[in-house]
Amino acid sequence: MSRSRPEDTSANRLLALLREEDRTRLYRHLEPVVLEYRRPLYDADQPVEFVHFIESGVGSLVLTLANGQAAEAGTIGNEGFVGLPVLLGDDRAPTSVYIQVPGAGLRMRAQTFRDELERSAPMRAAMLRYAHAFFNQVAQSAACANFHSLGQRCCRWLLMTQDRMQSDEFLLTQEFLAMMLGVRRAGVSGAAGALQQAGLIRYKRGQVTIIDRRGLEDRACECYAVSKREFDRLLGAD
Repeated sequence: MSRSRPEDTSANRLLALLREEDRTRLYRHLEPVVLEYRRPLYDADQPVEFVHFIESGVGSLVLTLANGQAAEAGTIGNEGFVGLPVLLGDDRAPTSVYIQVPGAGLRMRAQTFRDELERSAPMRAAMLRYAHAFFNQVAQSAACANFHSLGQRCCRWLLMTQDRMQSDEFLLTQEFLAMMLGVRRAGVSGAAGALQQAGLIRYKRGQVTIIDRRGLEDRACECYAVSKREFDRLLGAD
């Protein structure tokens, strides 16, 4: 069932950024969805049928190679939406998006989203600002993977996930962490174990509890602060 009117404050930062009249129109077409772990939001080389606005949880933009190996290219949380190909005038992409950290969100049909973009230049501009911030995140992540240590990168992703969940506790599987960090699961176990031993987190059976956020920030590389600053600049402070 679609929502008839926007709430005073949206859990999705991009929806909250929109003008009231644009947000009101979108909410008429949005329906709530539960974002279960591993739920696909769109598949590679297939038409994107729905655009999703994540309110909690994390989606992973994944590129799968011919040999079956998969690499995580970017992540989407409550700062944005899933469906950039639609915004940019296409209906499919060589990547897929599925949920890695479960949560909740809103969705609308891709064609309806296209129609609404045509009706409002300010809404289209806001969505394009998010696209710019997302591509900046992808570029920052590529540099981060090349120049920063596993421990630094692990702290960065834990902080980013906590920001998106707005909770000190969340589900984060070793599989997802390994994909984000570009390492084997054994490397994830070592990095998480070191943070746990330092008293910064508690990690058991895929459940993460952030104990010392300031400590994680001190250990994280510069990329966390750079990406956060860009999102805040383009979308407004969280």
